[in-house]
Parts: sequence; structure tokens; C-alpha cells
Amino acid sequence: MNLNTDALEPYALVVVAGLFVHACFQLSLGILTVIASHSIGSSKRHSTVLGLSVSYIIGAFISTAGLLALATYFFHAVFPVESSPSAMVILCTLVMSVGLIVLLFYYRRSRGTQLWLPRPLTEMLTAQAKQTRTAVDAFRLGLVVVLIELPFLVAPLAIAGAVLSTLPPTERGIGIVAYSAAANLPLVIVTVMIGGGHKISTIQRWRESNKHFLQWTSGLTLILLGIYLFAVNIWGQTI
Repeated sequence: MNLNTDALEPYALVVVAGLFVHACFQLSLGILTVIASHSIGSSKRHSTVLGLSVSYIIGAFISTAGLLALATYFFHAVFPVESSPSAMVILCTLVMSVGLIVLLFYYRRSRGTQLWLPRPLTEMLTAQAKQTRTAVDAFRLGLVVVLIELPFLVAPLAIAGAVLSTLPPTERGIGIVAYSAAANLPLVIVTVMIGGGHKISTIQRWRESNKHFLQWTSGLTLILLGIYLFAVNIWGQTI
């Protein structure tokens, strides 16, 4: 991947596509709705519900930024995509493989929005979300949930990290912050909706109605991104 700031535009679109996939994943959003619904059901003050949600979002943001920083460092210092074709082959294979797994396994074959998680882990996360009473609890849960979904997030994070690794340090840092903020934008939107009086049941119905669209769109997008990166950077260099 021979990139510079003048030739970045096509790869910026690749990062945006990966960012869209990242935002489609539903674990962080699902846990946020559990925190909010349980807090509202426990008759907590409106400001308390919003405070827990904001703390959760901050935790998710920091976790996302930390993982993306690690991915960027990996592709810059350990396995640079600019000088190693094998790094690009591995990246493309990873992205396409995760896309296929998303298509096949992201949601359980049942009604509702049950995800790929093992049931004991689902029960543990749900219990922790219901027991979230302080900003520290919400912040910690935001950190952990992003890490748990890493088997899927690794694909868009790897794409972004590979592109950002080719930039100068200042632009790299700005890119990490911007990506992390955009990736958690759905959490902000849902929090604003809850703060505006929208019912969580309405949000949940929207998630259930659109789950297959999000699943297929994100899975196919990853597969197409992997094919595109391979065609441009590997196949395109050999013809």
C-alpha cells in the first residue's frame, strides 16, 4: 500500500466504508439500551440515566481509540503494509473472513436481536448492565464491551489502522480520535433520543426490524473491501 496525503482519497473512502461496518455492530448499543431501560425502570432521575450513558460512551470511545492505536502501531512498526505485500495479503484475508463470519453467525437464528455471544457471556453482560449504578461502573462496562466484540471489530479496525499507519504522526493521532468518535456516534444518537423522550422499546423495535439489513450490508461490505484492497495492492501490482 503505497500511500501519501495526495493519494489518500481512495483509501479514505475505504476507511469510511469500514467505519460504517463498525457502526453497524450492535453489542455496544444493545448493552447501552439495557443500562438505560433498567435505570429508567428503577425510577432513577433523568440526569442519572444520561450520566450513566455518557460514561458508558466515554469508555467505549477510549477502548476503540486504544485498539485502533495498537492496530496503527502494528501496521506501522511491526508489519508495515507499505513495504510488505504479505501484510496486505493477511489484511485482505482477515477482512474477507470476518465479513463471511458476519453473514453467517452475527445474529442467532431466533426472534429479537440476540447476537453471536455465548449465552453465559450474554447473561453476565446483561446482569452487569442492570447492576450499573455509578459512572465508574458504566465507564468500565463501555471499555469491556468493545473488547468483547473485537472478533468482529478487528476487521474495520485493521483497515483503518493500515491506512493511518502511512500518515505522519499528527495526522495519525487526529485520525484515531476522529474514527473512534464516529464509530461510537450511534451510541450518542441513541442517548440523545432517550434524553429527548423517545421510548427504548421504539429503538429496540427498529434494531429488530433492521437487523438483517445491517448484518448483510456490513458482511458484504467487508468482503468487497477485502477484494478491492487485494485487487489494487496485490493483483494490480503483478499485471
